[in-house]
Amino acid sequence: MLQKIKIFFNRKTFNSKEYWEARYTSGGNSGSGSYGRLAVFKAQILNKFVSEKNVHTIIEFGCGDGNQLSMAEYPKYIGLDVSKAIIQTCIKKFQGDSKKSFFLYDQSCFQDNGKIFSSDVSMSLDVLYHLTEKEVYETYLKQLFSCALKFVIIYAPNVNIARSSPFSHEFYRKFSDDVERLAPEWELFEVIENEYKSQNRYEENCSIADFYFYRKKESN
Repeated sequence: MLQKIKIFFNRKTFNSKEYWEARYTSGGNSGSGSYGRLAVFKAQILNKFVSEKNVHTIIEFGCGDGNQLSMAEYPKYIGLDVSKAIIQTCIKKFQGDSKKSFFLYDQSCFQDNGKIFSSDVSMSLDVLYHLTEKEVYETYLKQLFSCALKFVIIYAPNVNIARSSPFSHEFYRKFSDDVERLAPEWELFEVIENEYKSQNRYEENCSIADFYFYRKKESN
């Protein structure tokens, strides 16, 4: 995998979409956050929310390799991802599950005027800080919120941390400020801190990400 990903260190600009496609086609997975105790913690929070809020439909922007999804208890689910290879993997992995559908996510080809992808919950898990390009990041946020009917769930670090290099695949931002600017009709109503919280983003089986739950503001 490293051989194929090293090509990005020889470029003038970093392309997050190409990075993940290369990572997956080289045998890589979605990362430690989708495995082990972190995955179990996320599944417990999400399954409880879906049950308590009587959620019927979910769309996830960045479904990854499906390991996190395998722990989910969702009535109806749509998974989107920028990687063609990983979408094909998920289609094969869940081919016998009529509750789950998967589609390739291309921001430049995503204009859902007919609300075909609208769901009770629009979800983003461990994705925001991998969108290093400002335009890609902001378009992603707009499309994430545009597909939500009731709630938006974001699991990510909400803090500004400079990139270690122009070619790093991680860029941490205080996204809550950007949500206020790009999706002003939504409000944050709950934050659930990570059970395995660490200030060191490289500590094994820990994370600096928390859950952030948004809902539409009530009309006056």
